[in-house]
Amino acid sequence: MTTFDENPKIISQTDKPVEQDNNKTQKVDINILKARAKAIQDKENFKNTTVIVLILTALGAAGIFFSI
Repeated sequence: MTTFDENPKIISQTDKPVEQDNNKTQKVDINILKARAKAIQDKENFKNTTVIVLILTALGAAGIFFSI
C-alpha cells in the first residue's frame, strides 16, 4: 500500500550525469581563430565601404542634378 506523502522519483535528462567520454576537449589553434575573425572583419569592411561609396555617389549625382 502506498501513501501520498512520498515524492515521485522523476529523472529527466538534465538530472543525469554527463558522460566524460563524449566531452573530450579539442585543442584550438589561435592562429586559425585569428584568421577566421580577420576574414569576417574584412568582409564586413568591404560591405561598409561599398555602401559608403554608393551613398557618396548618390549624393554627388543629386548635387549635380539639382545644381543644373
